[in-house]
Amino acid sequence: MRPSGIGEKGSITLFVAVFAFALLVCAGLVVDGGAKIQAYREAYAVAEEAARAGAGQVSLDHAYRHGGRLQIDRAKAMAGVQAYLRSVGHSGDASMPAGGAVQVSVTVSRPTVLLSMIGIGEVTATATATAALLQGIDQGEQ
Repeated sequence: MRPSGIGEKGSITLFVAVFAFALLVCAGLVVDGGAKIQAYREAYAVAEEAARAGAGQVSLDHAYRHGGRLQIDRAKAMAGVQAYLRSVGHSGDASMPAGGAVQVSVTVSRPTVLLSMIGIGEVTATATATAALLQGIDQGEQ
């Protein structure tokens, strides 16, 4: 029979080291996961506002020729989107899918705090928003 404890020296130290590392990774997921959520919210807010800025660019020539019916001016809309994105320090992609709406996609990156210790240097979030030009009353009061 061997005396108890022989051959097990340091096993608690190894357990504590592995457990501490796992706890640090979990804390990193919480802290840096919050940074990713914040990056997504910012990306979505910027995309929404940029889409609205583009959708507000109407073609006055079209309105005068078609009895006041408004339509988005494609060139002015794309310029309006890019001007807004530059003014807030972001970049993004803009398009006008069928239906006359303006769609903007924005990507925001944030540096990580704890996950950088395991090689994840930043979290990135991309959001897309669409804005359409509405004219008149679409729905009556109920």
